[in-house]
Amino acid sequence: MTRARFLSLLFALCAGLAGPAGAQQSEPQSPPPKAPRDVVWESHLADFEQPDYDRAVEGLISAYEHALGRRLAPGFRLVGGKVTNRVGLKVYTDSGPGLETPVPMVKAVIGALERRGYQNRNIFLVGLNQLRLRMTGYLPSLVTGVTPFVGNKVYVLESGRYYDPVWFYESPLPERFDPVFAAQQTEGVSPVTTKEQDRKSFLATPLFLDADFWINLPVYTDHPVLGVNGALVNATLWNASNTARFFRSPANAPAAVAEMSAIPELRQTWLCTIASLQYYQFIGGPFFNSLYTRSEPVVWLSDDPVIMDSLMRARMNSWRRREGFDDISEDIRTLEFAEMLGVGSTRIKNTVMVPVGAW
Repeated sequence: MTRARFLSLLFALCAGLAGPAGAQQSEPQSPPPKAPRDVVWESHLADFEQPDYDRAVEGLISAYEHALGRRLAPGFRLVGGKVTNRVGLKVYTDSGPGLETPVPMVKAVIGALERRGYQNRNIFLVGLNQLRLRMTGYLPSLVTGVTPFVGNKVYVLESGRYYDPVWFYESPLPERFDPVFAAQQTEGVSPVTTKEQDRKSFLATPLFLDADFWINLPVYTDHPVLGVNGALVNATLWNASNTARFFRSPANAPAAVAEMSAIPELRQTWLCTIASLQYYQFIGGPFFNSLYTRSEPVVWLSDDPVIMDSLMRARMNSWRRREGFDDISEDIRTLEFAEMLGVGSTRIKNTVMVPVGAW
């Protein structure tokens, strides 16, 4: 895909969202507060227990608030319009048990928000697949009915209940295409779809219509089509409907991730990304393989998802070389496309890592 073709798709998308057939006309927007670019706040964990995550997350959010010059309190709204006093958390469970967003970290984020005045019932979680959410503890056990998230709604996107026909990402993919990716990635998806179905992916509206802001909580794996399965992908392909189509036409997937991450409405309420390196996988992903996972007692926070994914790509490549594998293919340009659209930076040499002590 040429740069001109890539940008033309984005312009068409933006025009579709703003026009009469797209989204509702929005109120004049005030620019959201911004933290310094190329900055990643980093906290080290003594262990992976709840008190360790509580201290690390509180310290990271406090440091981020200082950089923003604004506290994350009820009434915080990155853009003009209604105040919901609600916050969304986008978790990742799609690699199954062993590579899910750590539950203690999610609880730590909820606790930090409660200390800032948000009511527990107004903090909701968003995940993609019901079975994997249940297997990883985000939905109540069918045996015990126990959940670690009492009072927090969990929105399961694959239920189809949280998409709005007005809000969609449209791309002119071929009407039919042959599977070229792992069978598990498109399992359960009909090989015969309509032209309309082939073109549109509907966006998860709770995060940008029903929340003051939302926080992205990814887990990192490699991915044969996307290169890095992390901050950008968790906020885009794992946050929309009908995205298996991109894995039937893999050349389009990196551009789709970049274009979706640049959608203004999504970006305006996407506050930041918090990622734990408790477990990440450097080859064989996105399907969990414990032979290729590594663990570091580190938590990152940044509002630049591209720099976070770029740092992890470098980490993954380092481990791949040590184990005798090739680097992630340079032909996969997901991060570079996102940089072209102003979503973030791939220049990891310019990254400022800000150490944050335990709170």
